[in-house]
Amino acid sequence: MGTPWWQGLDLRVLRHVRGVLRRRGIELMLVDQRPAESCAFAPIAIDAPGGPGLAVIAPELSVAELALIEHMLGEAALDASATLREREPADESGRRTSYAGIIGASPAMHELYSLIDRVAPSDSTVLIQGENGTGKELVARAIHQRSERREHPFVVTNCSAFNDNLLDSELFGHKRGAFTGAVADKIGLFETADLGTFFLDEIGDMSPTLQVKVLRVLQEGTFNRVGDTEMRRIDVRIIAATNRDLSAMVAAGQFREDLFYRINVINVALPALRDRRDDVTLLIETFLARHRKRGADKREDRAGRTKLLTPDCLARMLQYQWPGNVRELENEIERLVVLSGDSPSIDVELLSPRIRQYDPPDDRPAIDTDSLPAAIEALERKMIGAAMRRHAGNKTRAAEDLKVSRRNLIRLVQKYELEK
Repeated sequence: MGTPWWQGLDLRVLRHVRGVLRRRGIELMLVDQRPAESCAFAPIAIDAPGGPGLAVIAPELSVAELALIEHMLGEAALDASATLREREPADESGRRTSYAGIIGASPAMHELYSLIDRVAPSDSTVLIQGENGTGKELVARAIHQRSERREHPFVVTNCSAFNDNLLDSELFGHKRGAFTGAVADKIGLFETADLGTFFLDEIGDMSPTLQVKVLRVLQEGTFNRVGDTEMRRIDVRIIAATNRDLSAMVAAGQFREDLFYRINVINVALPALRDRRDDVTLLIETFLARHRKRGADKREDRAGRTKLLTPDCLARMLQYQWPGNVRELENEIERLVVLSGDSPSIDVELLSPRIRQYDPPDDRPAIDTDSLPAAIEALERKMIGAAMRRHAGNKTRAAEDLKVSRRNLIRLVQKYELEK
């Protein structure tokens, strides 16, 4: 017999559902395949609806009660699946496909996972740099969860969300009467994060005045609340993040050089999604499964099935540049799931116009345009290729777009070998 899939699984991830069921005298079963008898069942893997999973066999329950329990099992199966993914590789090559909620199996992501493993145990300050939507907060949270401070608070604030005075009070707290409206003493986020980790997002938007106060916390571990003379001491690890070029800001006098070097002890650069295209399919599958689970109580889709993108739809998403990175991709998947309704598939027509109509650069070598016929051929090939991509290979729609007959378009596509 092989090793049970649940061997080594931390069963604490199932403690809630176990507790709820036991209070009703029902036992949760971990099984290698879906039981033959009527039961509530949730698979661990969405692509194996009859494979390993969580089951409850209770003939005395009604169909409605089993459906309710099955939804509960679905949530527990998600937790168990995430835990198993962290425990062992998820593909045949032995590569990690996720890490503490971060999704990716590309070489760039493997380098990131390795760096987090090395950085997390230390108390050094970390600067995370990357474009919007690349997952800076997820990385900061992963570092905290693998550090010695994981049992203490992980506090997050966005420095661009407040004006200077409000951010000062938010970070350091204030004394009653310090300013109009300060009717009581307030504890700041630095004190809240004591012994834990404080994630300062968009630190590049912080004013020079507050930069001085943050520098003092980093150097001495002390600060004053707004309007207070009492010196307070804290022990907190700071992880900062920005989508801006702090080196250029230092050179321009917009960011303190001494603070830059204090926060840039360890630099973590996150790759843009366009630089790890191999992960797009994996991210799409993950987000489709996630949104299926969220909507399971509203649809009769509880048997482990999930929506699928048509080949044309997937092709359009794979060639898009994703300037908003992972966040933009997840939002697009949520939109597609909603718009597709009860349909099991998602077609290219449902894509947002910016994605459906995206025209990627033509990588073909330029044609010699010294003569008029060659220039006409170059323009013709470019326009036909763009129309074919815009309409996901649909020749009828591409012909209508180009104002030519479908027959003529087919001849030109063959002439320029645009389907190869």
